[in-house]
Amino acid sequence: MKKRFISMAVSVAILLIIYSKIDIQSLLGVFQNSHPLWMVISLGMVIPITLVTSWRLQQLMPKDTHLEFIEANRLILGASVLNMVLPSKMGDIVKAYFMRERGHLSGSLSLSLVIFEKSCDMLSLLLWCAFGLFLYSQKDSLFWIMTLAVAGGLILGLLLLGSRSFARLFFVNGIKIAPSKIKKKLVSLQDSWEEMHSYFWSDKQQLLTISLTSIVIWFLHLLQIWLFVLALRAWLPFWVNFALSPLAILAGLLPLTFAGVGTRDGALLYFYSVQPDVPYLGEATAAALGLLCTSRYFLPAIIGLPFLGQMMGAAKKVRNP
Repeated sequence: MKKRFISMAVSVAILLIIYSKIDIQSLLGVFQNSHPLWMVISLGMVIPITLVTSWRLQQLMPKDTHLEFIEANRLILGASVLNMVLPSKMGDIVKAYFMRERGHLSGSLSLSLVIFEKSCDMLSLLLWCAFGLFLYSQKDSLFWIMTLAVAGGLILGLLLLGSRSFARLFFVNGIKIAPSKIKKKLVSLQDSWEEMHSYFWSDKQQLLTISLTSIVIWFLHLLQIWLFVLALRAWLPFWVNFALSPLAILAGLLPLTFAGVGTRDGALLYFYSVQPDVPYLGEATAAALGLLCTSRYFLPAIIGLPFLGQMMGAAKKVRNP
């Protein structure tokens, strides 16, 4: 709870700094002059994104089990709510426990499934980011560092998923040098990772389906952000959005703020308005884009509120095993 309070305080502090430099009337004017149709379409993208993500969850399940499409949607939306209130994306871990409680999977396999799901998400985001950064022309020294970091993260992730021997070597060395608190988590993660390897590499067709679906899901996520730009009556090339919006999303994943609020907004303001020689967006428009990007997390959480009660029992067991 203390860490959550600190993260919320950091988010508020960053937002206060950002909005102290922006004319609030200009920000309100950006929303007042926004394109109604594109705004509805862009915000409505949460629906196909959620549906495709739920379908992917169905495909992740072992062939001798069955998860209804409606149930998969409930799990995805319920996890979205818990991710807003629990630290470190614990909503997805609760989702794994909930699937075990409902008898869909064993406990270790459900955790392995969620780890693979989140790994595919991260690798897909890094893949699109690397693609966009490769095409992005306005790279200064900071962008070259970020390009190398993204490419390195993508290669490391592919090796961890693709090579069991490399993954074992990575975890063994990581456990040796990690602090005691993190060491226990790494030991548990190593067991789940090895089970994940055994499960998913036994069915190459399933592995290909999940991988391609994850790439499509993150294409839809980045498309939604580009549509936000159109809704604000602004413009930037589609491929530029592939470079800049993933960097802002990655900034929001840093464990500093509440649900990425503040760090993501600051990154969007910098990448879209401050860093380019010719800004793609004005500062007020970039700030408005930050608010719309935050809505990408709040809207699924609001839709998932009716399913929260079903998952609270699993959440309590995760926090008090």
